[in-house]
Amino acid sequence: MQTHKRVHHGYAEFSGVWGENAQLAWDTLEYRPTRGIPFRTMTIVERGLLERLAGCERGAYCENPERVCLEMQRHSGACCNDQWIPADPLQIGEHEGAREAGRDSVMARGPVVIDGIVIDGPEAVAEHVERFDVPRRIRDGHRPTDEDVAVRRLIAQEVETQRLFGCNVLKLPHRGFQQFPRLDFATYGCCNYSRALALFPDVIERTFALQADAAVVHNRIAARAIVEGGLPKVLRLDCDAPAPDCILANLAVLDRIWFPHFARAVQPFVDAGVRLLWHCDGGLSGVAPRLIEAGVGGFHGFTVEHSTDYEATCRMTDRNGDLLMIWAGVSVVRTLRLGKQSDVVHELRWLVENGPPVGLFLGASGPIAAGVNWDNVKTLVEGLSHYREHGRFG
Repeated sequence: MQTHKRVHHGYAEFSGVWGENAQLAWDTLEYRPTRGIPFRTMTIVERGLLERLAGCERGAYCENPERVCLEMQRHSGACCNDQWIPADPLQIGEHEGAREAGRDSVMARGPVVIDGIVIDGPEAVAEHVERFDVPRRIRDGHRPTDEDVAVRRLIAQEVETQRLFGCNVLKLPHRGFQQFPRLDFATYGCCNYSRALALFPDVIERTFALQADAAVVHNRIAARAIVEGGLPKVLRLDCDAPAPDCILANLAVLDRIWFPHFARAVQPFVDAGVRLLWHCDGGLSGVAPRLIEAGVGGFHGFTVEHSTDYEATCRMTDRNGDLLMIWAGVSVVRTLRLGKQSDVVHELRWLVENGPPVGLFLGASGPIAAGVNWDNVKTLVEGLSHYREHGRFG
């Protein structure tokens, strides 16, 4: 029986009509020489700050979060955005301290109870993995997937958002595109899970293997969507957990039970030529070479306060010998919250001067939460606009 390859128009409908900012992002993603340096949309998780940066009236976010987030992108002059979550009441707080309310309430409860098991030590973690997590993943792994339908759905999702953005802010793939084995601190707690990794590595590896099995299928679909839809061939891998070298775990253990499954999970993207960026909320010194060997081609979310060597990382190359792609950002913890306007200017200049000559994006190092000085945010936006227009030597 003759088969016909399905053709998806995808981003082809925007060809020739990209605005100047979006084109700058495209060119940088393709490692073409550019005059300016693009920057990503900032994630702002405090309503008043978001509304002010968007030029909207107080209370506008509650009435129409999508409009406010779109106006913030436009007013700031952003070039691209991968994480489009305009209506997220768990993250967008009204007052200082709201950003930590959910986390604090969870920690105040004491030991977590999951499926009737009190997670009060590494033995409980191992018990839950064996009795519930592994069987659940085995059961879920047998669910059939129509890959062609899933590919079309992902492409349509991105095209719809790109239409919403217009043609001057490039939508990058992110949500719904990536899967890989998770270091599950959020579920079991950092201390208990780290100890379980050390004491019961073979038990924990079973869930890594099953996650990788599912991820291979999922990521094959996502890689097809990126290629067939003509989407930007870059993908940020978010783990929402400390980096492996910032946890209480032996890297030798992770070399045996986690990194091989991570590499297997992301291989469909590597085969498709999709550049993978590791989002790191912690240090990189111990894991960067391992991640690069697995196929990672860049980094995002540098936190120099956690001893990340930004300058050294920017001089590294991927496993093909090409310069890494770097999404750098002014520190939201140290500089934007505690520094002065002059500190913002200095750090932004330092990021540019020490960043790679191609493949550099700018922004903030993470979500900008309540308590950040407005003048610092305003200075950051002005600095980002300057480098977008003039580049390194303007």
